[in-house]
Amino acid sequence: MQRYVCVHCHFYQPPRENAWLEAIELQDSAHPFHDWNARITAECYAPNGASRIMNWNGQIEQIVNNYSRISYNVGPTLLAWLEQEAPDAYQAILNADAESQELFDGHGSAMAQAYNHMILPLANRRDKYTQILWGVRDFQKRFGRDPKGMWLPETAVDLESLDIMAELGIEFTVFSPYQAESVREIGEEEWEDVSGGNVDPTRPYLINLPSGRTIAGFFYDGPIAQGVAFEGLLSSGEKFADRLLGGFDEERDWPQILHIATDGESYGHHHRHGDMALAYALHTIHEADEAELINYAAYLAKHELTHEALVYEDSSWSCIHGVERWRSDCGCNSGGHDWHQRWRAPLRDALDWLRDRLADEYESGAKPLLKNPWQARDKFIDVILDRSPENVDAFLTRHAGRELAGEERSTALKLLEMQRHAMLMYTSCGWFFDDVSGIETVQVVQYAGRAVQLAQELFDDSIEDEFLDRLAKAESNVPEHKNGQVIYDRMVKPAMVDLEKVGAHYAISSLFEEYGPETDVFCYHAEVLDSEELSAGRASMHTGQVRLTSRITGEADDLAFGVVHFGDHNLLGGVRPYENLRSYQELKDELSEQFNRAEFPELVRTLDRHFEESNYTIRSLFRDEQRKILNVILTSTLEETAAVYRHLHEDHLPLMHFLADINVPLPDAFEMTSEFVVNSRLRELFLDPAANLDEIDNLLSEELQWEIELDSEELGYVLSQAIDDLATDFYEDPDNLEQLDLLEDVVGLAVNLPFEVNLWRSQNIFWDVLQNRFQERLDEDSETEEFQSWRNQFQQLGEHLRVKVEG
Repeated sequence: MQRYVCVHCHFYQPPRENAWLEAIELQDSAHPFHDWNARITAECYAPNGASRIMNWNGQIEQIVNNYSRISYNVGPTLLAWLEQEAPDAYQAILNADAESQELFDGHGSAMAQAYNHMILPLANRRDKYTQILWGVRDFQKRFGRDPKGMWLPETAVDLESLDIMAELGIEFTVFSPYQAESVREIGEEEWEDVSGGNVDPTRPYLINLPSGRTIAGFFYDGPIAQGVAFEGLLSSGEKFADRLLGGFDEERDWPQILHIATDGESYGHHHRHGDMALAYALHTIHEADEAELINYAAYLAKHELTHEALVYEDSSWSCIHGVERWRSDCGCNSGGHDWHQRWRAPLRDALDWLRDRLADEYESGAKPLLKNPWQARDKFIDVILDRSPENVDAFLTRHAGRELAGEERSTALKLLEMQRHAMLMYTSCGWFFDDVSGIETVQVVQYAGRAVQLAQELFDDSIEDEFLDRLAKAESNVPEHKNGQVIYDRMVKPAMVDLEKVGAHYAISSLFEEYGPETDVFCYHAEVLDSEELSAGRASMHTGQVRLTSRITGEADDLAFGVVHFGDHNLLGGVRPYENLRSYQELKDELSEQFNRAEFPELVRTLDRHFEESNYTIRSLFRDEQRKILNVILTSTLEETAAVYRHLHEDHLPLMHFLADINVPLPDAFEMTSEFVVNSRLRELFLDPAANLDEIDNLLSEELQWEIELDSEELGYVLSQAIDDLATDFYEDPDNLEQLDLLEDVVGLAVNLPFEVNLWRSQNIFWDVLQNRFQERLDEDSETEEFQSWRNQFQQLGEHLRVKVEG
C-alpha cells in the first residue's frame, strides 16, 4: 500500500511596521538584532533555506533547502518584509516552490494565506473576500503561478470563507483534527461522528459548500504535531522521522498520507536547530524508502477523494472554544499571568464600529473618484505590491475612468489606505495574548489610529472621539494603563506622523547625516529646495526649505525649517509650511545673524517666535535615527568613561595577578572593571579580528584567569558579522590564498572561543566554493604547488567550519 509523508509549516509574523512609516523600528528586546523579524529570520527562515544534514562525526555532509521538500505557507506581510530586508532567505523560499514542482510532478509546495491573518469567521463578507483575494494575488505575483491551497489564519473556518476560497480557485486547505465534526464515504447516507479529534488524518475529505462548490480538507495528525510544537520531538531528527513513520497503520487499505501542521517557527526559533531535525528527518524518510515525501497538491493529483466531511464552523486550531480567543474572555491565553481578557470583546466591538463607520465614509468619499469603490479596494493589492508612480497612475486610470491629479489623486489613495488599515487592525495577534497593553494589541490599535487619522483628514469629523469612547471599555490588567483609551493616548497618539513631523525628523537628522539633494525618509521622499549650514565650535545650525512627498498617498508640502545643536543632547528646531520667499528669507537672516554672534538665548526665542507650537527636540526623531544620533553624541563621553575604566584596570593588574596566583577571588570592584574593559575591548577588536588576533588572545587569557563573564551574545554577533564579511571577500576571489588564510585564522579563533559564534553564512559560502570552484581547480591544476597549499588551507578551513571535505 502506498504511504506518503507531508510536513506543513505555517510561517508567519504579525505586521510590526510603524503604521505611518511603513517600516519596523528598532526593537531593543530583539538585541543584538534590529527587530524580532530579523532575529527570527536568522534563527528560522534563513536556516530552513540552507539547512545542514550532519554525519556521525558532526560534520556537514549536505546543505539542503527544507522548503522544497515540505508543504508551506508564508504570510504575505512577512514575505513583503523578507523581500526588502532578507532577500537571500526570500529567494530561497521562492526557489523552493520551483524545486518542489520538479520533485512532486509539477505541483508546487507553497500555499497562499489570507492576507494579514484576520480571523475570517469574525469578519464581514466584504473583508473576507478582500483578504482571500489579496492572499491569492500576492501569491501569484511572488510565485508566478495560481495557488491551489490556502492557509486559513489560525485555521479558523466558516463555510462562507471556504466558499469564497473555492470561488477564487482554491482547491484545498488544512485543519486541526478537532475541527472535524463527522465524515462519511462519498455516496453513503450515514455520517460517522468524529468529534474530539477522532477523524482519521491519513486521507483528505471533500467539503460541500452552500453554493454547490467544493473544497478538499486535510485534517492533520494532532498528537505528532503536538510533539513537534510542545514536547521536544525536534531534539532528534532520527526520533522525528521514527514518529512520522510510526503514524501509519497496516489495517488501512488506502493510500495513507501522514501529515502534520505546526507553526514554521518551531523549526529553529522556538526549538534551536529545529531546522536541522527537520532536514535529517526528511532525509531519513527519503533514504529509508518506507514512505514517499509529498505535498498536498501532488497527493490530490494522484488520488481521488473517497470521503466527505462536515467541519465545525467558527472553530480554530488554537482555541478550544472555537474563535472565542479573538472576541471574549474564554480562558485561552499565553499563560504568563493570572489576568482576565475581558478587554477582548470591547476591543472588537470598537473596531467593528470603526470598520462600519469607515466603510460608509469610504463609499461616500470614493464614489466621485472611483467607478466602483469596492472593486477598486479589491484590486488595490496591485498597488501595495508595486508602489512605483507609473503603476499607481495606471491603477488610478483603470479605476477612476478619468485622470486624477493633485488633491484628487491624493484623496483617492488616502481613501484606499484608510481601508487597508481598517483591515490591518484585525490582525489576529491583537487578541491572542494577555492584555490590551501588550505590544501586539497596541500594534492593531496603531493601525486603527492611522485609519482614524486619514478619516479625519478627509472628512473632518469626530470619529476619533467616538472611537475612543468605545475603546475606553477595554480595561487593562495593568493599573497604570487603565484602558484602551489611555493606551491610545499614551502609545498611539505619540507615534502618529504627519508631514511636519517628518520634516522635523529630516531637519534634526540633517545636522548629523550628509543628505544629498534628494533622499528617502522611510516612506517619504525629501527634495532639498534650499539649505544653509553654519558651525561655531560645538554648536551648529541648519536652515532650509524641503519638499516632502508621501510615497504612499502622494500628498506633498513645502516646509521651512531651522534647527540648532548646542552640543551634547541640547538641540532645538522648528518646522512650518513654506509661505513665501520673503518670510523664509527673514527667518534665515535672523537666525544666521544671531548664530554668528553666538546670541544663543536670543536664538531660542527667535525659534519660538517663528515656529510657535511647532518646535522639536531630539525626542522628536524616529527611533532608529534617534538611537544613531545619540550614539554619535555619546561617543566622546563613552570614550572618556572607557579610558577611566582602562586606567583603573591597568593600574591594578599586578595586584589582580597576585590575587589570582594565590586563588583569592577578585573583589567586586576589580571584577566589574575588568568585565567592562575586556568586553568593550573585545567588541572593538572583533570589528576587524584578522588585524587583532594577538591582542584578542591576550584578552581571552585574562578572561580565563579571572573568570570574567563575557557578553557572549553581543560578542558572538559582532564577530559573526566580521566573519561573514571575510567569507564574502573569499567568495568573490576564492583563489586568493591570502584571503583564504585570513578567513581560516579568524574562523579558527571563533571555534575555540568560550561561546558560540554563528558560522552559518560562512559555512554556506564554503559549501558553495566546495561544490563548484574546488572541483574546477582539482581538474585544472591539482598537481601544482600553489594548489596544494591552497587545498591544505581550504581543508583546514573546512575542518574549522565542520564541513566534510572529501580527500
